Amino acid sequence: MASLNKVLLMGNMTRDPQLSYLPSQTPVVEFGLAVSRRYKKQDGTMAEDVCFVDCQMFGKRAETVNKYFKKGEPIFVEGRLKFDSWQGQDGSKRSKLRVFVENFEFIGRGGGGGGNQGGGGASQAAGGFQNSPPAEAPYGGGMDDDIPF
Repeated sequence: MASLNKVLLMGNMTRDPQLSYLPSQTPVVEFGLAVSRRYKKQDGTMAEDVCFVDCQMFGKRAETVNKYFKKGEPIFVEGRLKFDSWQGQDGSKRSKLRVFVENFEFIGRGGGGGGNQGGGGASQAAGGFQNSPPAEAPYGGGMDDDIPF
């Protein structure tokens, strides 16, 4: 049976990243992400649903996230769902889904002014890709596309 565990999210950090180190000195960062969806209700009014997601990342990229991001800033993450379970202090069994981040991209902060707000090195700091699109195009699209929409 085939399976796929892939998550792509773009949202704003709900808290400052928390960096720590495993006993093996591997960096690990944890942060929260808020992803919203706006839609029109049947009565014509606008509504918004917000999903809060806990994220975890390991390695050199974890240090990069800790260095360059803070609460409220936008980020695009790619990873997989991870199920964590543990026993609470009261003895009850607890669990939650979390996103294990494997890659991320800097995205524009909406400051206007027309410049490239992440610099050309943003993609390399995020994932080390040689031919990554600019920070404004986290989905791989370029300015030269012939798509009319």
